[in-house]
Amino acid sequence: MKKRILINSVIFIALCFIWSCSEDTIDTFGEGTLTGSVVTDINNEPLSNVKISTTPASSTVFTDENGEFIISSISSDDYSVQAELDGYVTSFEAATITPDETSNVVFELVIAEAVNRPPLEAQLLSPEDGATGISPEVNFVWSSGSVDDDVLKYSLELRNGTTNETEVFEIEGDTTYTTSNLSLGTNYFWQISTDDQINPVVRSEVSQFKTIDIPNNRFLYVREMNGNSVIFSGDNNSENANDAELRLTSLNTNSFRPRRNTDVNKIAFLRTVSGNTHLFTMNLDGTNVKQVTNSIPVNGFRISEIDFTWAQNGSRLYYPSFGKLYSIDPDGGGAQLIYETTDGNFITEVSAAAFDDDLIAIKTNNTQGYGVRIFTVRLSSGEEENVILENENGAAGGLDLNANASQLLYSRDISNSENSQYRQFNSRLFIYDFQTMTSTAVRSDVQSGENDLDPRWSPSEGAIIFTRVENNMEAIPNIFSLSIDVDIIVEAQLLFTEASQPDWE
Repeated sequence: MKKRILINSVIFIALCFIWSCSEDTIDTFGEGTLTGSVVTDINNEPLSNVKISTTPASSTVFTDENGEFIISSISSDDYSVQAELDGYVTSFEAATITPDETSNVVFELVIAEAVNRPPLEAQLLSPEDGATGISPEVNFVWSSGSVDDDVLKYSLELRNGTTNETEVFEIEGDTTYTTSNLSLGTNYFWQISTDDQINPVVRSEVSQFKTIDIPNNRFLYVREMNGNSVIFSGDNNSENANDAELRLTSLNTNSFRPRRNTDVNKIAFLRTVSGNTHLFTMNLDGTNVKQVTNSIPVNGFRISEIDFTWAQNGSRLYYPSFGKLYSIDPDGGGAQLIYETTDGNFITEVSAAAFDDDLIAIKTNNTQGYGVRIFTVRLSSGEEENVILENENGAAGGLDLNANASQLLYSRDISNSENSQYRQFNSRLFIYDFQTMTSTAVRSDVQSGENDLDPRWSPSEGAIIFTRVENNMEAIPNIFSLSIDVDIIVEAQLLFTEASQPDWE
């Protein structure tokens, strides 16, 4: 009997030991948490409703709108985690789950090329194939699309048929693109490539167009657009002179005071660059823009009032910087000081004669724009030769010597007003005759309360072109021409609306 009891006790103790060992093994495995996120491999955008499953099997879940998922209470083990969504290549990531810890995985799903279809070939809409007379500012328009709503990127390839130079412009999403300052009288070829970043790039057919021929516009002027001064050329042979105009400078730069030289067929002008004002040149069609000045910018009283001039034959440019006058080559070389004031006043304007390369006319003024002196200087000696205006109150300017330096055209505010706004009230045009040494007012139909400003001789010197504007600060200027007649009042002819700073060479 005792022997049986002893055997039973041994069996009981053994079972307890086995049970204890079994409990320890289960506690060692335990449970953890698996979290993760699913995004596209292209732009890391979250993907929702992605099926998440594991091997060995556990709970199956789906990602939320943020592309995230969580599997709680997953047994500790090594898993292969699977992410599956229609239209994408199924992806796998390894994960190790440890008790009471959180493991994280990230999936970047790749669109299945077998499912995703190529984008549509772009249809070129504007300019139409074979179009002629296209403006140098071209708005390209095409149509395209994606069957699978992919984000599309476009490349506009534009080739100059004369030089064979090719420009490529990258556009994302939009199906329009605007270029400016294309060469005139030139054939261009363009093509659109469409890229959905999944399939091979799809190229459109090639289309061509021709820009307008270089117009023989006789006038230059400035118009305010987009908060900038923009230079135009125009002619008055059409019923509406504005119809023949050609924009020469960008809407995104402040460019003004154009001066054409017929000897070199170039236009010089002023442009604001990083807070400074510099001299530039360009072709008559607005191409081949080059900066002339660098270390010594154009400067002085009110940049909008400053003027420069071409020297004889277009060989040099004369420009002011405070109380100094400089000469510089059109290519930017050979800068030198040629005249300097001795009274501390600023040089604001300069004009040169076509047939006398030693004579220039200069306007100086104080820091408020007043105390004006207009006089001529011999460059060879540096001496003043004639004084046209001095000891007169009020504003004056707009100097333009005629070809043989026998007359000087200028404007003067006969109200004699001097004020902090540099506002002019009755500016009138005058011609100074160097033989008689007298100034005569130009007879015109200008009304009280109007200003005539920035006069320029016509090529024949039988007429002038100028800006006329009412004397209130917000008034919009227009450009007029006027035949010169000393005996009768002549009615001015309107040439260009909403324009100023004319030039007629």
